[in-house]
Parts: sequence; structure tokens; C-alpha cells
Amino acid sequence: MQSHQQHQTARRTTRLRFRSATKYAVIVAIPVERCEKPDQRMKMLKMIRHIFWVVMFLVLIHPTWAKDERSIRDLAKALTKLAPDIDPAEAEQISVTAHTTARKLARDYHVVLNPEFQAFLVNVGARKRGWCGHWAQDIGTRLKELKPRTLVLHWGVAYDHTSSENNCLVVTARNQPFKDGIILDGWRRAGRLFWCPVIKDDEYEVEQHYGHSGITAWKENMQWSAWLQDYEPGKPKSKMATDSKASSERDERGGNSDSRQPVTP
Repeated sequence: MQSHQQHQTARRTTRLRFRSATKYAVIVAIPVERCEKPDQRMKMLKMIRHIFWVVMFLVLIHPTWAKDERSIRDLAKALTKLAPDIDPAEAEQISVTAHTTARKLARDYHVVLNPEFQAFLVNVGARKRGWCGHWAQDIGTRLKELKPRTLVLHWGVAYDHTSSENNCLVVTARNQPFKDGIILDGWRRAGRLFWCPVIKDDEYEVEQHYGHSGITAWKENMQWSAWLQDYEPGKPKSKMATDSKASSERDERGGNSDSRQPVTP
């Protein structure tokens, strides 16, 4: 009796093993059979390569998207806190537009390596745009189109008329001093928008070569601020665009080497 039960168990085990082996043999045989045809094999290889590069692109680009999303949220909150009457929707719109425009300009300018090298390429004629003034103008143009009501756009300049000059945008609440605003700088990080309160920008301080002085080097350029604000009803249109274009053309003909002078598009 015991011998008969062992025999039945052995038969069941053998049958299960056979079925299992047959199952896996069929599974393996299917792709092998499909791969035997050259056209199908090439299509499969192309599809695998395509999926691979898509996955790699998403893996590489995801950290950038995540950083921008956090920065967009944080900047919108910082702008909203400038004054009690700031419209949160307007703050968010300015934050999103500034970030996305900076990223787009990096592609449009064909930025390589770092902003200093990009400025060099502009100086030697290998690129048309990429100076800090270009970034400020092009981002400013997009922000002007939003016609903000509770926030005000300003033009900031640091180390004016020196080789270290930088230009950026500054956003304040209405009737708020320039120094209490927030810097928007697309040039400094080559398309990754840099922003911080004006007085906390320790990269641009007075007497910086002696160490941190705690005194901001940023000052408002009133003429360019007028250009940024000339969308407002009742305000006279700024002549800055026309005057600066003529001046910039003279500078370019004269071989101006300053890589950061603002140039009107």
C-alpha cells in the first residue's frame, strides 16, 4: 500500500515537472521564433533602443523639473509675502513665466558651459545673444506682457560700467523701495532662474574683493525700469528702447568689449 502511494506521488511529480518544463519551453520558444525573422528582429531592437533613450531622458530631466517646480512655488510665496495686498495668482504667474522663459532662453541662445563662456561667444560673434542684459530684456518682455497690477517690475544693475557688471530684474510690491524687492536673474545660472531678496545677494556686494560687506551693490536703473513699467495706463512711453538701440549699435560698431551691457532686441 505504501509502495503504491509512493509510486502515485512520483507519477504526479513527474507530470508536474513535465508540464512546468513544457510551459517554460513554450515561453522561451516564442521570442526565439519571432526573432528568427530579420525584419521583426530589427523592429524589436529599434523599439528597445527607443524605449531606452526615452527612459534615460526622463531620468536625467526629472531632477531639473523637480527643482524648477520647488523654485516656482517658493518664489511665488516670497513674492506674495512682499505686501498684504499682493495677488497670489499674479505672483504665481510671474514666477512661472520667469522660470520657464529663462529655461527657454537657454535653448534659444544655445548656451554652452557657463554664462561667462557664453558672453565670450557673443563677443567673438559666435552667438547673437547671451549677455546678462539680453536675459533681463527678454525675461522682462515676457513679464511686461502679464501687466502685473499688485507687483512692480524694476531693472537692477550691479558694478555698472565695469567688467563685472550684471543686469537683472527686481520685483517689488507697489510703493516699495527697490532694495526690498526680489532679484530675478536668468543669466547667472545659465537658464536656471536665480532669485533672492536684493539685500541678501552676497554675490554682489560693495567692496566684495575685501570680503562680505553686507552692503548690496545692486542699484536701480531708472531708465530701464521705465521701459519695464511703460505698459501701465497713464504712464508716458519710455524712450529707452529707441535711445539704447542706437547707443548699442554705436558700441557694437566701435568694438565694445563689455560682455554684459544691455542691448535692446
